Amino acid sequence: MIKHALNVTREADFAAWYQAVISEADLAEESGVRGCMVIRPWGYGIWERIQRLLDDRIKATGHENCYFPLFIPLSYFEKEAEHVDGFAKEMAVVTHHRLVQKDGKLVPDPEAKLEEPLVVRPTSETVIGAAFSRWVQSWRDLPVLINQWANVVRWEMRTRMFLRTSEFLWQEGHTAHASEAEAREETLKMLEVYRSFAEDCLAMPVVAGEKPENERFPGAVSTYSIEAMMQDGKALQAGTSHFLGTTFSSAQNIKFQNAEGQQELAQTTSWGVSTRMIGGVIMVHGDDDGLRVPPRIAPWQIVIVPMLRDQPEDAEIVDYCKTLQQEMAVFSVFGEPVRALLDLRPAKAAAKRWGWVKKGAPIVIEVGGRDVAGGNVSVIRRDRLYREDGKLDSFVVARGQLVDEATQMLESIQQALHAQARERMDSNIRRDVSDFAALEKAFEGAKPGWVEVNWSKPSGAELDKVVERLKALKLTFRNVPGDAAAAEGACIFTGAPAVERILVARAY
Repeated sequence: MIKHALNVTREADFAAWYQAVISEADLAEESGVRGCMVIRPWGYGIWERIQRLLDDRIKATGHENCYFPLFIPLSYFEKEAEHVDGFAKEMAVVTHHRLVQKDGKLVPDPEAKLEEPLVVRPTSETVIGAAFSRWVQSWRDLPVLINQWANVVRWEMRTRMFLRTSEFLWQEGHTAHASEAEAREETLKMLEVYRSFAEDCLAMPVVAGEKPENERFPGAVSTYSIEAMMQDGKALQAGTSHFLGTTFSSAQNIKFQNAEGQQELAQTTSWGVSTRMIGGVIMVHGDDDGLRVPPRIAPWQIVIVPMLRDQPEDAEIVDYCKTLQQEMAVFSVFGEPVRALLDLRPAKAAAKRWGWVKKGAPIVIEVGGRDVAGGNVSVIRRDRLYREDGKLDSFVVARGQLVDEATQMLESIQQALHAQARERMDSNIRRDVSDFAALEKAFEGAKPGWVEVNWSKPSGAELDKVVERLKALKLTFRNVPGDAAAAEGACIFTGAPAVERILVARAY
């Protein structure tokens, strides 16, 4: 029997396991404010890697970074009814600008009430739209391509760290274009940026496609998403891209004079991903010993742990490890220098080893006196922790060989994590369900996965009825996969001729 590093397994209690990984891997902790978290250095280091790699991709498509205020006048939201209705229940609102002492307590000063309430940013379409209306006068001012990295607040009723928090970190892109065709092209371009980023950097397979009408972003004409499958079979919406058409340009008066001298409304888009991606990485790659971080987003790809015993030979071991760390830093992997850490904290080597295993460092190297004497190191690959006999798979490698092969090993781990997740997702999407009764049956198991079915793309009240039927089963529509096969036969919800195929799943 394998004694795992965590005290709960995925099989026994997936929700408790998820919380255990966050705690034991030192990713985040409760903050004292409901729904808000303290992101600890290892968790924030992963976010920094996500931010850097994605920021490079965003800038490569011609976008520039900027920053907009955290506070947005309430009147900005009131200009677009559907948008304000979609976010009204989640808005945190500032109404006063000063506190006073009363009966020994701090309370809002009645004399300091704001003339207009300020909404704490839930998303920035309205305030950025107001700026666009000032910036855009002529077709020569278009396109406007901007992005901001920021925090947002949505007052969630049910919270879970990284997946759904009252405050979270994200990037939000906002663009304005002269034509609908150009704006739609932008929307799909950024969807592809998210898809390739998730696959290449997070080693997280996703399905990219268009959301149905009921799942659109408030005020959007079309919403697209990337959906990832977690190990419990549920779906996680990992990123979205929205074609907004003229919804916000009409509300915010974003007009321009075209080449013929006529006034037109700009066509706009928005798109974003958040710290929710870290939750996805946990649930896609984690195991019963903790997190497994894909090397491309690992703050430290290689961690060197000297096996010190308070003996005279300790100094020689530390020098050996320092030389090894320097040798590693010369090499590059994924277009960047290898990130190697020498862990010299005053703790037992075994505790440090298992600490890094739980954090999910891709490679852990242990060096003791025998290793130094033999010119070797002991290596643990986080993607394959145990041998077939259940013992820890720590293997000895000559130091020179490790230095030569470390980059290939990191590339191999990145590929292995992606391959494992891809096989899991592909094998858990059913496409043989042809009626609603079969759909119900397909979701009876503990980890049912997803189902792709024919549907007729109903709208309005007809769609609402379908959504209610799914809601009774705790199911939702995810998206219409862009690479789905052509629909043939009848819609399993309405009986009408199907026009496309859509994914149905339980979701976070």
